[in-house]
Amino acid sequence: MFHVVLVEPEIPQNAGNIARTCAATGTALHMIRPLGFEVSDKYLKRAGLDYWNLVDISYYDSFLQLKEKYPSARFFFFTTKARHRHSDVAFQDGDFLVFGKETKGLPEELLMQNEETCLRIPMDARARSLN
Repeated sequence: MFHVVLVEPEIPQNAGNIARTCAATGTALHMIRPLGFEVSDKYLKRAGLDYWNLVDISYYDSFLQLKEKYPSARFFFFTTKARHRHSDVAFQDGDFLVFGKETKGLPEELLMQNEETCLRIPMDARARSLN
């Protein structure tokens, strides 16, 4: 099983869609606060449909708190600034796929500390990001 991490997500519909995908694929979802919405938000709930009972979801007050809970896990940070592509990695069961907020991506400090595990998904240069 993979883990998806959303660092400070801002848009409830996006988070709801990701939660639905996690439910359907058996992927754990981890959300790092602050969230740009309330977890009771109607748009979040609607995007997640009736899958919420299938989502293994956890909340944290910081990325460090998540790392401390899973000290030996592999974390991959998705950013348009990475040198390595997502296809350069042989992912393993239990890997964490980390995504940043919609407007700014992941914090620069986090990217600098984890440069070798930063990945990008090639896309049309006119598209800012996938999230």
